[in-house]
Amino acid sequence: MSKYINNFLKFQPLLSELVARDIKIKYRRSVLGVLWTLLNPLFMMIILSIVFSNIFKFEVENFPLYVLSGQVIFNFFNDATTNSMTSIISSASLIKKVYVPKYLFVLSRVVSSFINLMAAFTALLLVMMATRIELHWTAFLAFIPLFMVVGFSLGVGLILAALTVKFRDIMHLYSVFTTGLMYLTPIIYPMNILPERIKQVVMLNPLTNYLIMFRNLMLDNTLPSWSSILVGIAEMVIVLILGVYVFYKKQDEFILNI
Repeated sequence: MSKYINNFLKFQPLLSELVARDIKIKYRRSVLGVLWTLLNPLFMMIILSIVFSNIFKFEVENFPLYVLSGQVIFNFFNDATTNSMTSIISSASLIKKVYVPKYLFVLSRVVSSFINLMAAFTALLLVMMATRIELHWTAFLAFIPLFMVVGFSLGVGLILAALTVKFRDIMHLYSVFTTGLMYLTPIIYPMNILPERIKQVVMLNPLTNYLIMFRNLMLDNTLPSWSSILVGIAEMVIVLILGVYVFYKKQDEFILNI
């Protein structure tokens, strides 16, 4: 274990450079730059709130915050896993030239997405203050579901990165998958409107559990149940271990396929 820790510390400056590069590339030639990390979730919140609260008449208290909190979780997962998927392929020139621990390329994408997550979380806090919603002490525990979704996303990202090197069709199929997953995550609709059978399907989605815990802490001043926490940790650990296993099993073949 100490060997892996020392190896990580040795290449930590490179990880910082990769994260900085990802952020610079994303906002290159943008007038507002990183400010878009705040504006994007706010604009989407406004649009979705207008459409779903007025047209579909979803009766949810503080619906804009309900939508924005859903975006915080789902947008991070989508951004982190989608970017991780191409992390090895897009770094082929560097991988071919020098030895670099290949997991750093995936990790850098997740870390840069985490920075966007913190910006979206800041936007949520700003909206709560602007609408004079009381910030309860439970909000300080929001790091618990956020930590879980980061670990879960890293595990999924490692799997996608390893498989996409050989199976490039995954890049095209994944956007279809995440679109379907978005509708299976209660971002814009309340769970109580769903038929019992559909609700059971939605609860099978790990993101649903993370999102409910996050909303309970941020908006409802409610602590998540121990069962929700244990299930969330179990899902994160299982996917993370599976991701590490698949990635290390496949990484020696990367050079043959990139």
